[in-house]
Amino acid sequence: MNWAQLLSVKRFSSSGSHTDIRSQFQRDYDRIIFSGPFRRLQNKTQVFPLPGSVFVHNRLTHSLEVASVGRSIARLVAQKLLAGDEKGNEILNEIDSIVAASCLAHDLGNPPFGHSGEKAISSYFTDGNGKNLQSKVSEKQWTDLIAFEGNANAFRILTHQFNGRREGGFSLTFATLAALVKYPYPSFNMLHAKKYGVFQSETETFRLIAHECGIVCKDVLQGVFARHPLVYLVEAADDISYLIMDIEDAHKLGILKTHETEQLFMSFMHPDVNHDLIAYKNKIYEEVIDINERIAFLRATIINLLVNEVSDIFIENYHSIMEGKFVGSLIAKLSGHYKAALDHCRSQSVKYIYLHPEVVKIELTGYNVLGWLMNEFAEAIMNPGTAYNQKLLSLLPLQYVTGVEDAYTRIQSVLDFVSGMTDLYAMKLYKDLRGIGN
Repeated sequence: MNWAQLLSVKRFSSSGSHTDIRSQFQRDYDRIIFSGPFRRLQNKTQVFPLPGSVFVHNRLTHSLEVASVGRSIARLVAQKLLAGDEKGNEILNEIDSIVAASCLAHDLGNPPFGHSGEKAISSYFTDGNGKNLQSKVSEKQWTDLIAFEGNANAFRILTHQFNGRREGGFSLTFATLAALVKYPYPSFNMLHAKKYGVFQSETETFRLIAHECGIVCKDVLQGVFARHPLVYLVEAADDISYLIMDIEDAHKLGILKTHETEQLFMSFMHPDVNHDLIAYKNKIYEEVIDINERIAFLRATIINLLVNEVSDIFIENYHSIMEGKFVGSLIAKLSGHYKAALDHCRSQSVKYIYLHPEVVKIELTGYNVLGWLMNEFAEAIMNPGTAYNQKLLSLLPLQYVTGVEDAYTRIQSVLDFVSGMTDLYAMKLYKDLRGIGN
């Protein structure tokens, strides 16, 4: 693969002023950040229930932080490439804007109520009344429904022409769209993977983008591609951000004690490797006595360490990545005490954070609320003749209304509606329709 193609500025529809002072990729960033789906992320759960007196991360703050980390990784990678293998290839100075834009958009497709939202939607088709719809769709379409995937949904939101909207969705550059697709294959070709990146409805759209960007195709018939090289940077930024920030949030909420949090973060600093950094940390601690500020300092220090490490890993595996042969994530290639520290953070997060009763309760809420909404609206759109179902469908926003008879398309309109809800809207609609008082 080569950067001249990979950084394609082509869009599905051309728009914008010829005198725009922004680059094409900066325009992508701005289109995302000013969009409705992006704003709605402020009311979607990241891990912990949406805040009361203690403010923890939601999907929007997480996405902004991932974009910041991703930009830093991309700038480091660009500097190293321009000083070595890609000397003189000035187009690489644009990759930080592309990565930042893709990072901003990476969670746009996630439904309400955190990660359990995807499972709740999928469960309607595997365990609920949605099982009865299997005969109405193709085998490939069914694999989309029984394993609803936020990553694929983000690509759909950005590229699909919803009712009354313009062609090409957000009309982003092909480079930014390709850098978003972490799993460049459809659901029916997941093999042993847990996730996929493209719904059946967008497979041809992704094929076109991949072809224009010159991405290596691994299986033409099955639509399996290599990753766009910048996907690795977007993924690394997300991996670094969510793990480190979840630990900081857990400390703010009192789930992790201060000394436990400090031990987790300090495990990234080995006396033989990071002695200067440890000395600097001790100096900062002499001045800063505020506990939260100390934890914030450690968090920022660890993120900076990992940004440098993953950029080095990208450079070390550069030729394999450009040939489409690299397997796994950059973060998985960490070694030594960095790997040990990251693995320990993950195990402690699962034990004390992701299985915490407050997290489990929000997940169970998601199952109840989204499962019921899916059941009501799917039933209505498949059987629109009754007075009740007609009234229910009148609640669908115009962009999700479809006159197509195809069952898959109609079911997708419900998925678009439900997955796009915020936590509060989903809960309010659920209570209103069931006659439950606040």
